[in-house]
Amino acid sequence: MKPNAAIHSPIKFFAGTNSKYLGEMIARSYGIELGKTIVTRFSDGEFQTRYDESVRGCTVFIIQSTFPPTDNLFELLLLIDAAKRASAYKVVAVIPYFGFARQDRKDKPRAAIGAKLVANLLIAAGVDRIVTMDLHADQIQGFFDVPVDHLYASYIFVPYIKSLNLDNVAIAAPDMGGTKRANAYSRFLNTEMIICYKLRKQANVVEDIKVIGTVEGKNVIILDDMIDTAGTICLAADMILSEGAKSIRVCATHPVLSGDAIERIENSKIVEIVVTDTIPFNRDCKKIKVLSVADIFADVIDKVYNYQSISTTFIH
Repeated sequence: MKPNAAIHSPIKFFAGTNSKYLGEMIARSYGIELGKTIVTRFSDGEFQTRYDESVRGCTVFIIQSTFPPTDNLFELLLLIDAAKRASAYKVVAVIPYFGFARQDRKDKPRAAIGAKLVANLLIAAGVDRIVTMDLHADQIQGFFDVPVDHLYASYIFVPYIKSLNLDNVAIAAPDMGGTKRANAYSRFLNTEMIICYKLRKQANVVEDIKVIGTVEGKNVIILDDMIDTAGTICLAADMILSEGAKSIRVCATHPVLSGDAIERIENSKIVEIVVTDTIPFNRDCKKIKVLSVADIFADVIDKVYNYQSISTTFIH
């Protein structure tokens, strides 16, 4: 095969069952139709995936976020395996939300490192490249022995923040782990930065939050990679407001929103929460605004397919 043959190999997009809504938008933005797959389900819950069209010699992009249940992850693994066995030239997993990313280290005795296990499973399935967005921990990129393109939702959040035309803005990190992200935004937007230091009783349960920085009279925007139970965000908002902040808004990439999250958000003093569609959100909550990442992924897929640089595309 000639060295430049990969550039001219046919490109095809496919999507897992629960990410088909996003796959269709990415394919439409790119200018092609989403490919067809068939999922056969057995009465015991087992399922089989296969392609309803040839992928031989193609560069195949499989779009699937791995949010719960784990069927989404396993369907992605089966789609990768099926593409490799059908003689696809290359298989790229587009994982807008990378599940199990909170298990990036062994923080307790005898605990699994789930993110590394998922990386191993994807490699074993035969993936050639990963495209993902706002990993919970940047070091997860090092768990892979294939290229990882790590995208940032700042591409859509920063223009949105600017469009609000707020005065006296401050960017806040809801915990110590989010300081790098908040610092990048604050430097780019030329605003002050606030840090929230939280103490946990256990997973998903925050005991207390301390606010570091001046918030008096500020329009504060809290940044996070995900909202799960919304406990941290709502508690941080209350603490910041109690110290004299003018308003609180939140930008969070992945709307996990489990348990009583929606109720907490509706009862909070947060003005607005802006999320993306990496995870489908179709519940009724007037405080939540969804921005699409389809155009970002379509643009990056085009650059990856044509061996172009993506490093200058994002604020990070």
